Amino acid sequence: MNKEIEMNANPLVEFLQKPAYEFTKSDILHFVKEKGIRMVNFMYPAEDGRVKTLNFTVTNRDYLEAILTNGERVDGSSLFPSFIEAGNSDLYVIPRFRTAFVDPFAEIPTLGMLCSFFDKDGNPLDCSPEHTLRKAANAFARVTGLTFEAMGELEYYVISEDDGMFPATDQRGYHESAPYAKLNDFRQHCMSYIAQIGGQIKYGHSEVGNFVLDGKVYEQNEIEFLPNPVETAADQLVLAKWVIRNLAYEYGYDVTFAPKITVGKAGSGLHIHMRLMRDGQNCMLCDGRLSDEAKRAIGGMMLLAPSITAFGNKNPTSYFRLVPHQEAPTNVCWGDRNRSVLVRVPLGWTAGKDMCALANPRESAVESNTAQKQTVEMRSPDGSADIYQLMAGLCVACRHGFEVENALDVAADKYVNVDIHKDENKEKLALLDQLPTCCVESADCLERQRGIYEAYDVFSPRMIDGIIRTLRAHEDIGLHDKLRNDDTQMLSIVRRFFHCG
Repeated sequence: MNKEIEMNANPLVEFLQKPAYEFTKSDILHFVKEKGIRMVNFMYPAEDGRVKTLNFTVTNRDYLEAILTNGERVDGSSLFPSFIEAGNSDLYVIPRFRTAFVDPFAEIPTLGMLCSFFDKDGNPLDCSPEHTLRKAANAFARVTGLTFEAMGELEYYVISEDDGMFPATDQRGYHESAPYAKLNDFRQHCMSYIAQIGGQIKYGHSEVGNFVLDGKVYEQNEIEFLPNPVETAADQLVLAKWVIRNLAYEYGYDVTFAPKITVGKAGSGLHIHMRLMRDGQNCMLCDGRLSDEAKRAIGGMMLLAPSITAFGNKNPTSYFRLVPHQEAPTNVCWGDRNRSVLVRVPLGWTAGKDMCALANPRESAVESNTAQKQTVEMRSPDGSADIYQLMAGLCVACRHGFEVENALDVAADKYVNVDIHKDENKEKLALLDQLPTCCVESADCLERQRGIYEAYDVFSPRMIDGIIRTLRAHEDIGLHDKLRNDDTQMLSIVRRFFHCG
């Protein structure tokens, strides 16, 4: 049996006996007939980051085949107000069959699918975030000869009533177990549903942030995914957020992916791990050390880091999180196993020892290829991100590292192996470039570097223009410093963006 099918939780994969990326229209029609599906939902994230839904009742095969083939019309100006004008706003939405899943929340048997956007001429919409990511991945492959894969760490807070029993230690919730962690069962339920709709999960756990406020428990959780081709990785994150919100609603909980939700507590990031592949093999390591290809990609991210915030840090509260000592980066640098840096190289199983045999004496030592596991992690993005734009921006940045002659020198210059926020490292810290401190600064960085993103027709100029306008409209220069001692006003702004992304 194909390893991608064996033990797969997606009912379509199990029934059709093929991996999701092989799904065809005839597969969808067959599944609908055999499983008595009565509703089909077209789904697509809009500019606000939320998934929108168009419902179709399945009444006969001809109609179902027609909508699967031809899609339907939607109002693009309502979905992407920064990019599309109302005077010329009609778009087509066409389902991507590889994203098909059985809706775990529907009362009647329902099939959902993510969609792509097309313009009046039947061409992929140039400023669609999903199509932008496809163009970015293709350009990366053409320039480098490599495939770009990614996985996300999805952090979020769950808010529930405080029963006063077994209180958690404030800001010490990392990998906490019940009864001190109250919401592990909810997270596991989320993970089960995400797997059923096609998400490939690495693990889940409680995170650092937890506190009690106004009689409610705020508990931070994380679900981390396995590496996938970058387009699939983005689809999985979008649908995972949709699952978590819907299940929270059923439980009577509130959920937020916001980068900051109260003063002095850890915010939620959306860390993105990346690896470069050639013929199915990870190229991040060479002789047990980080490869030149990996260092070139890191060098590209160092050069474009300030403007990547325009895709990954979309509202003023993003920059309340990007401050020292809050589990988030502030400076442009990278390092090994270092959580104070912007790009971290996590442990990569390079010791060459069979730790399983050491922990379990009855096991015989075996050799295994652990090089596939090595990734690098971008730590600045948060839950306000447009996931497709962010992944596309990271593709562009890593590609840029292969295009500039000095990428390896840049990587060498930006490497640190210390906690840059400690007093004894002030001199090193002073030499490092800072990330933007507000949306307006982020927009300015994107304006200066936009040509790199627009190269190879990846980001359309009207998308870049729209992002810049939206960021500048926040008018948040110096906002964090102004509110440093004004908790009431800061919390007011936090509440405004509580359900961002």
